[in-house]
Amino acid sequence: MKSKILLIYTGGTIGMKQDPDTMTLVPFNFTQILDEVPELKKIVHKIDIFSFDPPIDSSEIEVQIWVDIANLIKESYSIYDGFVVLHGTDTMSYSASALSFMFENLGKPVIFTGSQLPIGMLRTDGKENLISSIEIAAAKDSLGRAIVPEVCVYFESQLYRGNRTTKYNAENFRAFRSANYPCLAEAGIHIKYNTPFINYPSLYQDELRVNSVMDTNVAIFKIHPGISVAVTDSFLKIKNLRAVILETYGSGNAPTKSWFIDMLRDAIERGIIILNVSQCLAGSVDMEAYSTGILLKKIGVVSGYDSTTEAAVAKLFFLLGQHNDVHIIKELLQKNLRGEISIN
Repeated sequence: MKSKILLIYTGGTIGMKQDPDTMTLVPFNFTQILDEVPELKKIVHKIDIFSFDPPIDSSEIEVQIWVDIANLIKESYSIYDGFVVLHGTDTMSYSASALSFMFENLGKPVIFTGSQLPIGMLRTDGKENLISSIEIAAAKDSLGRAIVPEVCVYFESQLYRGNRTTKYNAENFRAFRSANYPCLAEAGIHIKYNTPFINYPSLYQDELRVNSVMDTNVAIFKIHPGISVAVTDSFLKIKNLRAVILETYGSGNAPTKSWFIDMLRDAIERGIIILNVSQCLAGSVDMEAYSTGILLKKIGVVSGYDSTTEAAVAKLFFLLGQHNDVHIIKELLQKNLRGEISIN
């Protein structure tokens, strides 16, 4: 069964080629992708291409770009069976996490992918990433429904839930990891789908909705040895700050010095949400395992469980954009909204 796929090129290494004169990497016209990847001609599915002009370096990604991508998918949703978003790797996990929260009633695949080497280079990883992403976005079950109706990241033979990913390697082809959740599919000779771990909508025919209001008054505060009173005080008094992602040690531990706890308590009493996320790539915050975590919980710090920092940022942007009531936001932070944390 043929599917119709929209390929959205936002920017990134995958859309670069080497200038033969200067040997520098420059963007090429992505509408000419068939010249760079002639293998696409063998794909039976119909592929249309939309290219952002100019292409966006992933370091320059902003909320408005997420809104533009989400609205483009919404406007095209009835026409296409799946979507592949080509994106720079540095902020791909942030973008995939953000779109997972922005979409409601998603029933079709939105697959983010990219590459570590430009697609025009001999040893590029871009061709396999692109071709497999298209195949996954086009895949349907016997009833004609999408096999993976989620926002995902595909890289180096692995399909991950987007809001579970982190870029952990700047040099290897396997650039991403989903330490706290199994991969949703693995591409070898065949593409094997891990269906028990895929989220499926209750109704595939529900209208796709986009929540485009995001509030970015969020900051990430990484705990480290020697953290000072002055730094902590100035950080927690940033103008218009609404929420802090507190990157703690291990299973959610932080210093218990009285000045530090008092500053956190004061911020919480002023209405600032403090979300506890571990600095570790794998594992979960457990604020009842050690006395330090118990103290943080007692003063009102919220557990981020096994959330990635990228998902925590996106979730807070989303919830702060939808709600003004701090109590509602805290309650929703502790719920699994899009498969981002391992809790019901």
